[in-house]
Amino acid sequence: MIQLHNVYKTYQRGSLSVPVLRNVSVDIKKGEFVAIMGPSGSGKSTLLNILGCLDTADAGSYTLGNNIIQGASEDNLAAIRNRWLGFIFQSFNLIPRIDAKHNVELPMVYAGVLPSVRQKRALAALNIVGLADRAKHIPAHLSGGQQQRVAIARAIVNDPEIIIADEPTGALDSQASHEIMRLFQQLQASGKTIVMVTHEDEIAAFAQRIIGVRDGEISDHQDERVQK
Repeated sequence: MIQLHNVYKTYQRGSLSVPVLRNVSVDIKKGEFVAIMGPSGSGKSTLLNILGCLDTADAGSYTLGNNIIQGASEDNLAAIRNRWLGFIFQSFNLIPRIDAKHNVELPMVYAGVLPSVRQKRALAALNIVGLADRAKHIPAHLSGGQQQRVAIARAIVNDPEIIIADEPTGALDSQASHEIMRLFQQLQASGKTIVMVTHEDEIAAFAQRIIGVRDGEISDHQDERVQK
């Protein structure tokens, strides 16, 4: 599903070149739930951005499904993100002035889906995350855990193959965090591939496998962890 081989990434800070990823190779199978961990500045967020086609590597190869990512145009990358990927962020990124259902509809608006179809699919996605009864509530009237569930519904509404999650529990308490992780496990059981960055061991333990990143290199793999 995901094949990243011998990838390098360097950022320019004025006249200074800062290497962020060095010779990184990652293979993730369809249907896996993988956590990426590492200290601040380790390169884990850059790695996630490359996997999510939000950034590109300077060297190396990346294949996502049957798509060769390295060298793809911005238009092609946008189409791949829309078709293959759903994104979940720590800060939820919901639009405050519109209700949960309309927030979930947004990816379908960009994809040109008809309004009648958008409404049906948005309500179905909210039902999956247990929030069908909150469809008309704006974000300010939802708890943090509920807002993240709306964000998950938005991420899955176009039925992507892969969910990319960047610190999805970073703004939540322990109970809400565990509920979100159990929801991730349910999504994995339904066939979704999940790639998540987290700095919390307790959250990473819900994943099948942990990929460690340190100083821009892969530092550790732990396969087939026992899920909670």
